[in-house]
Amino acid sequence: MALNPFFLQGSQSEQRLIQDLINEQLQIYGVEVIYLPRKIVKKDSLFTELESSKFDDNFALEAYVNTYEGYDGAGDIMTKFGMSLKDELVVTISKERFEDFIAPFLATLPESEVEVTTRPREGDVIYFPLGKRLFEVKFVEHEKPFYQLGKTYVYELKCELFELEDEMGGWSEPNAITEEIDEVLEDQGYITTMKMISIGSTATLGVSTASGYIRTINLTNDGYDYSKTPTVAISTAPVGGTNATAVAITTSINGIESVKEILLTNPGAGYTVTPTVTIVSAASTGVGATTYGIGAGATATLVTSSAGIGTVSIASSGGGYATDPTIYFNTPTAGVGTAIARSWINAAGFVTSILISDAGIGYTSGTGIATVSPPPVIAGVGTYKYNELVTGSVSNAKGRVKTWNRVDNVLKLGTTSGTFTPGDVAIGATSGARYTVDYVESAEFVDKYDKGDEIETEADSILDFTETNPFGNV
Repeated sequence: MALNPFFLQGSQSEQRLIQDLINEQLQIYGVEVIYLPRKIVKKDSLFTELESSKFDDNFALEAYVNTYEGYDGAGDIMTKFGMSLKDELVVTISKERFEDFIAPFLATLPESEVEVTTRPREGDVIYFPLGKRLFEVKFVEHEKPFYQLGKTYVYELKCELFELEDEMGGWSEPNAITEEIDEVLEDQGYITTMKMISIGSTATLGVSTASGYIRTINLTNDGYDYSKTPTVAISTAPVGGTNATAVAITTSINGIESVKEILLTNPGAGYTVTPTVTIVSAASTGVGATTYGIGAGATATLVTSSAGIGTVSIASSGGGYATDPTIYFNTPTAGVGTAIARSWINAAGFVTSILISDAGIGYTSGTGIATVSPPPVIAGVGTYKYNELVTGSVSNAKGRVKTWNRVDNVLKLGTTSGTFTPGDVAIGATSGARYTVDYVESAEFVDKYDKGDEIETEADSILDFTETNPFGNV
């Protein structure tokens, strides 16, 4: 006969209530342990035994210590091989917390590294901070208590003292493991909240004109074996003039490394005689000195009868550029030579340098104005995925996605290492999403079970604790 349909064997709301109560109790009466999932490095295909493994990720997790009176197990035993430690530890963790916090991360790993992702696994390691010890999970009990209202809510982990073998954890010395984890613990549970840039800004330039300047530098020989970038030496200008400067751009075609072009950083001013251009190869010093590059040569084109672009400075580096923007020069009012220049951006999307390939001819003061193409209006590229690794392009800081609000362009990262800085392009390792950090709103401990701030806010609206007697009329 079927069960009586008028009596529930556990509704979702009741199960939710029990899970919330358990989570709260663990937060109050538990201790914060570090959970280190075991990753398989090498496995014997015949006997299916682990030959080597590693522990290079860790998660702060609240746990209730069942063995509150002390360690279980046989304790310290004297054997013919010396002292043997047989301490055991039994802890209880929230099933929901594991499934929300750790399981999504494990699910992103290759199957060759992790065989079970949905629950704690035998072989994983727990760092117990009170005793500063590592314990290996030997058995996971998932049916205790036994299906209250038709569901289980916790995992009971039975652990033994971890014996170090050939595991790799990223620590140089086994006896330093607990100290290393103590340092990691300081950063666990902290969430970095960042506001991302939704619109880029156009870079602006400052331009001057000059006479007696180098308009272009032309290669006469591109040379070979330029495995290191050479320097460019230009003869000095007469007294009262400005020395021209330039840089070499190298390339490699079919394995031959040569000079591709010479670009001006400053065309100079006041030259009356065409200056000489010398390409100076990089060289090592000492015994067995090596010269990196042979044979490249170049000549300068001097203009003394008219004016051209002198210097180009970056007044504002802009922001939000994904590729090098285009530089536009006004057509000169006299002459036929419009200047040509090229820009470079850094990984954060800011314009960092301007190099001139042709300083033009026929410019007069005030007419040699250059503009920069605007960046695309960026509403962002892609969508960050929960728990994927995000890396800052400039700071190399790393964190795992907790939430991504596309409407407000707010990204929250947990398990953060390093410090994200404004201008960083935060790149998602899995999704490929790319957004630029405008500013970091906060970096603080966040706990979804902590309602202290909400309670305080509500209490302030009821009682004014600035009064001498908040419960009276004075």
